[in-house]
Amino acid sequence: MDGLIIIVSGFSGAGKGSIMKNLLEKHPEDYALSISATSRKPRPGEKHGTDYFFIDRANFEEMIKKNQLLEYAEYVGNYYGTPRRYVEDKLNMGKNVILEIEMQGAMKIKHNMPETKVISVFVSTLDAVTLYGRLVGRGTETAEVIKKRMDRALEESSGVEDYDYLLVNDDLDETTELLHQIIMNERNGKPELNNEERVASNMDFINDMKFKLLSFSKGELQ
Repeated sequence: MDGLIIIVSGFSGAGKGSIMKNLLEKHPEDYALSISATSRKPRPGEKHGTDYFFIDRANFEEMIKKNQLLEYAEYVGNYYGTPRRYVEDKLNMGKNVILEIEMQGAMKIKHNMPETKVISVFVSTLDAVTLYGRLVGRGTETAEVIKKRMDRALEESSGVEDYDYLLVNDDLDETTELLHQIIMNERNGKPELNNEERVASNMDFINDMKFKLLSFSKGELQ
């Protein structure tokens, strides 16, 4: 049985990376994490084929022309994208392929893989105050950067309705197992068992999050 594509997006600070790492450690036989391609140079310690596929700009643009990328974007003068062949190879092996990408890329994947089952999951914190606290707790970013991340979260909150599922990451292990169960239910043809986690079932939470993020943006809530 071919695998599924699982798109995972979420607010910065919501713990997407930790969930992905935990999922792969707990269920390595079921999942493969998609490796992105980039035209930027490797940073110290980064390895081709592990951290990224490092491809020069000319070859990256050739991949674009040949439709060899499921999605791509350009940030700060460098291309980033999802190689089609790597994802398809993993799917054919029966792996469920996880793509941790932003909203714009998520919608492109759905469009470009019409014959593959794609499910999309958005990860949030319990509330806006928790999100702010996690960003501050990193201790690695300035107040200005944190403000930008909170403003970005406000922008992203308007697109949550386009996803299939909402996960509130309040406990890493519980959230990881819930994501695994959602995916297994989808793969086994029992999506109705996931109704509580569907975005449509969580609109009150989403609208409240939007309101609180707007309050943060205006400086009314800290």
